[in-house]
Amino acid sequence: MSLSPSLTMSLLSFSILLLFSFNARAAVPPSATFKFVNQGEFGPFVVEYDGNYRVLSIANAPFQLAFYNTTPNAFTLALRMATTRSESLFRWVWEANRGNPVRENATFSLGTDGNLVLADADGRIAWQSNTANKGVAGFKLLPNGNMVLHDSKGKFIWQSFDHPTDTLLVGQSLRIGGATKLVSRASAQNNVNGAYSLVMEPKGLVLQYKGMNSPKPLVYFKSSVWPSTQDGTLQSVTLNVEPDSASDGSAYDVLLDYTVANSSFGTGNLILTRPKYNSTLSILRLGVDGNLRVFTYFDKVDSRAWEETFTLFSRDSIWGTECELPERCGNFGLCEENQCVACPSPNGLLGWNKNCQPKLTSCRPNDFTYYKIDGVNHFMSQYNEGEGPMKESDCGRKCSSDCKCLGYFYHRETSKCWIANELKTLAATSNSSHVGYIKTPKK
Repeated sequence: MSLSPSLTMSLLSFSILLLFSFNARAAVPPSATFKFVNQGEFGPFVVEYDGNYRVLSIANAPFQLAFYNTTPNAFTLALRMATTRSESLFRWVWEANRGNPVRENATFSLGTDGNLVLADADGRIAWQSNTANKGVAGFKLLPNGNMVLHDSKGKFIWQSFDHPTDTLLVGQSLRIGGATKLVSRASAQNNVNGAYSLVMEPKGLVLQYKGMNSPKPLVYFKSSVWPSTQDGTLQSVTLNVEPDSASDGSAYDVLLDYTVANSSFGTGNLILTRPKYNSTLSILRLGVDGNLRVFTYFDKVDSRAWEETFTLFSRDSIWGTECELPERCGNFGLCEENQCVACPSPNGLLGWNKNCQPKLTSCRPNDFTYYKIDGVNHFMSQYNEGEGPMKESDCGRKCSSDCKCLGYFYHRETSKCWIANELKTLAATSNSSHVGYIKTPKK
């Protein structure tokens, strides 16, 4: 019995679909699959955060993939940067499972389905690339530190550059529709997301702080000469390095390239620093303290190969001082000329120490009063609009009626009010019309 032409075409199409589906599901040849187990001796070299580590054979100098921990039996799969020859600190520049550690005998694998999987010893999946059955043909660690899953034609299906943690490598971008921020680590020993973010917003690149009592992140840095736009939409910001055209070839520019849509200029760049050597191996890092730094690795030296070549907030910076960092003085303190100089109190300015903090114990109106500090700025008053104009007394009433409010800040020349759920660092200013009022228990 012969089949009708239409039925023959239907069967042929179905066969092709099955073949395509099978190939897509089993695209990774067995020789390109791998499985690594977190076990064995720890490595001998000094690594960031004083951790212990075990390297995997996935490497492309100066990058190597490894398991590391800062507390026993709580491991992160991460990419480290440096070489053993330089006898210098290894830095962690990408992490798969921050805040979701795995244990001894955890596995990192790529199966024939094309999915990268980090699984705990009991089989729990701690992290995955979500690329199963998407045509992955192989995995590579590229010379720039980008880890990629690619198809049979070399097209990237997944790349680690799209998923930064607190660090940008050269050539890596924050972009609309993809990764739009870096998030700091909580502390050297506590590998969870911290309070700070470098965020790419439609109108510019900003630094934000999100405290325990903050209803939303607060901007603590932005600038008109920083990657920003008034008449368009920021599309991408990329860390790049190139030889300085004005030098004899010995100096290199570490810069941020950015693109803007619907704008008259379209592209721009901002030079961050100009080391007088080949600075191709640089990273941009958002630190646990909220400061933004460039570290440059120069492996032609035998030790101390890392140099801090740019610091956003510092004594010598044109951008800002350390007093603009929200936690420069811990939970509470007055900062002047980059130093914590006093602990504000109802009895005046006392000597600052790490135990300085607001003393409020009850927010019932009859239980607290305020003491005043003249000539101070709160970190949020510089880049956050505030409320008003309003009277100073009305600003006080807003704080008194808000149980989360620890104090309020008022600029008399603009009649603007800021309600502070976090006090942290107050910056001294010569402008005496900038005042702060701090809640304190009634005696």
